[in-house]
Amino acid sequence: MKILVLGSKGQLGQCLNHQLAMTEHDVVYTSRGQIDIADFEVTKAQILKISPDIVINATAYTAVDKAEEEEQAADRINHLAVANISSICNQLDCWLIHVSTDYVFDGNSQVPYKEDNPTNPQGVYGDSKLKGEAAIEASGCKYLIIRTAWVYSEYGNNFLKTMLRLGADRDELSIVGDQVGCPTYAQDIAMTLVSVLPLLDLKGSSSGIYHYCGDEPCSWYDFARAIFLEAEIQGLKTPSYVKSIATADYPTPAMRPAYSVLDCSKMEECFDVTRSNWGDGIRVAIDRLQG
Repeated sequence: MKILVLGSKGQLGQCLNHQLAMTEHDVVYTSRGQIDIADFEVTKAQILKISPDIVINATAYTAVDKAEEEEQAADRINHLAVANISSICNQLDCWLIHVSTDYVFDGNSQVPYKEDNPTNPQGVYGDSKLKGEAAIEASGCKYLIIRTAWVYSEYGNNFLKTMLRLGADRDELSIVGDQVGCPTYAQDIAMTLVSVLPLLDLKGSSSGIYHYCGDEPCSWYDFARAIFLEAEIQGLKTPSYVKSIATADYPTPAMRPAYSVLDCSKMEECFDVTRSNWGDGIRVAIDRLQG
């Protein structure tokens, strides 16, 4: 199959490069330098020229707080550009695999969110991602929308790398302890997407929204403690004291969901995949950062 990966220099894009290299698929990797999805006409011309069987959209505007000030920029990338890409995929009759977010929910649930639970994003970022999902569904193309959460890896900017950097510089850290989610190793997302490719049927009957995330819920504080425990084992400097604080003690421009655990049973049953073991992911990511 001919696969086009949009956003190949991002965190997930680099993991897809790693995982797809172990397959025999014909893969075209593009970053903003080759296809800037914010330029709709150029994007259309380029994708039509490549004529892929599957487009994996690993691009996104992910600056959650900055999106509150840059609403137009977030909407252009996460919504309007996605609408354009899905329209092109419909024209080509090719699949679109698109990665979305737990931030489409408000975080007021006390049980894991299923795909068909009511959405209610609390900020610009989540709203723009939800509009992107709706645009894909309305386009008529064959699609998989994969909602994930708390993504980290050895690449890009993410919580794990931030903790390692801060932990090397400071003896004390305060981490939010009352927001609960499921960390997800980006290599596991990439591996799962690659494993799904042969299962996509020509008629698009498996089109839909699916959840995929880490295997155990935790707080950001718990996540940080796990990162520092592994970092210490691998000989890195870690803070001597890590304190759990409330969301109210760490105000941010954008609201974060207090509870954003995703129910992954639909994805597991339909595609026979297993959720991300984020504890193992921490170990592998730190090991690769060291190497």
